[in-house]
Amino acid sequence: MIQRVQSIFLLLVAIAMGLTLGMGLWVQDIPSSGETWTLDAFFMKQFDASGEILSSKSNWYIGAIAAFVGLLAIISIFQYRNRARQMMINMVNSLFMVGLVAIVFLTTNGVNKDIAAIDSGAYQVGFWAILVAMVCNMLANRFIRKDEALIKSVDRIR
Repeated sequence: MIQRVQSIFLLLVAIAMGLTLGMGLWVQDIPSSGETWTLDAFFMKQFDASGEILSSKSNWYIGAIAAFVGLLAIISIFQYRNRARQMMINMVNSLFMVGLVAIVFLTTNGVNKDIAAIDSGAYQVGFWAILVAMVCNMLANRFIRKDEALIKSVDRIR
């Protein structure tokens, strides 16, 4: 039964991870030098005042984890016959999302420390999509547990 509420939440997790892959995660403007630092799912880039790239560092692991989380969410949608496995996949998915938030946070803080920035920069849509995905994953697990309790209560009546 793919049309359940938890399937919609899991689909939202996959969509949010697509947003994380496609949108920026963080930007830091340095007014004194005119430089801008940006982080997306695959690269950390430094731009000068004219918009030319001064440096670029690969962060492929952020994109790989985000893609893996989206794939796990889609796999979990089709595990509706085995709710215990579905909940286990969602719990693992939650751990990866917490790790993803931690990696992004530590990466941005490291850059801020290296460039001695006054403020911490601005987190963008891609970062907030990870947090939305975490909430949707939590809600999906809640509805899966609710289904499991309903099935068990019906089995007791028989």
